[in-house]
Amino acid sequence: MRIAIASGKGGAGKTTVTASLARVWGAETPLVVADTDVEAPNLHLFLPPDLTARERVDLEVPVWDKERCTLCGACRDICRYKAIARFASTLQFFPDMCHGCGGCFAVCPADALKRGARELGVLEEGTVLAGSVRYLGGRTRIGEAMTPPLLRALGRRLEAMLTVCPADVLLDSPPGVSCPAMTVARDVDAVLLVADPTPFGFHDFRLAHQAYGPQGVPVAVTVNRAGMEGNEAGDEAVRAYCRQWKLPLLAELPFERTAAEHYAAGRLAADISPDWRRRFESLRDGLRAFARAGGEPCAK
Repeated sequence: MRIAIASGKGGAGKTTVTASLARVWGAETPLVVADTDVEAPNLHLFLPPDLTARERVDLEVPVWDKERCTLCGACRDICRYKAIARFASTLQFFPDMCHGCGGCFAVCPADALKRGARELGVLEEGTVLAGSVRYLGGRTRIGEAMTPPLLRALGRRLEAMLTVCPADVLLDSPPGVSCPAMTVARDVDAVLLVADPTPFGFHDFRLAHQAYGPQGVPVAVTVNRAGMEGNEAGDEAVRAYCRQWKLPLLAELPFERTAAEHYAAGRLAADISPDWRRRFESLRDGLRAFARAGGEPCAK
């Protein structure tokens, strides 16, 4: 079972939900938690990992061999991302714009391009919760703008981990609806959208629902910070939207000062009280049942 915990915007609470679900998932079921928000990873703040491995991830980029080059321009012409430019009798390469497609290597008739590397970031592997849960996380290099190749490397590493020891997977997804979020949502059994019931949050929640539609992935919902004073209309707007689109609303996590205090201290919401633990256990059970049943595909 592979579940992506996602949101339409940053700060909705997906990492809070992911970490507390990991806490209550149950020792009888092997689990991997993966922080795929590689541009701003913070799952480690709530689930500090004991790291056992760290691996650099590179993207293959061209290195120009000026002596062999005939300046035919074939590499420039095939590059859709304008990472190669020609100025009079020289070529200029922009490694940060390269997407690593390999087209330039394929078309160069003079073998004038050597294979170099641009660092994308790192992958980190270990365990959390006293060794009971395996952990995998990614982190982009500072200044790196391209995350999907790093996410694909993380996906390959995750598959290798699951080959050794099959397990359920909770993916703390990138926020929003851009390429990183859609990359993570591929090949999951379900997406749990964490909805922020404020006007801004509700707007982005709807965008996220609409973005996951073409993926054909089942979507369920949990509301975070429900019951804020003066925001009854926001809570009801999320409920009405879920009814309209037949999205299972699996939990409403209340807006409480104790929850904010635990969050600020890096502690898990599931540990606030027995009532909070029961909320996450109920969410866990509903999410498992939803994912196993295949859910109802998100409306397109």
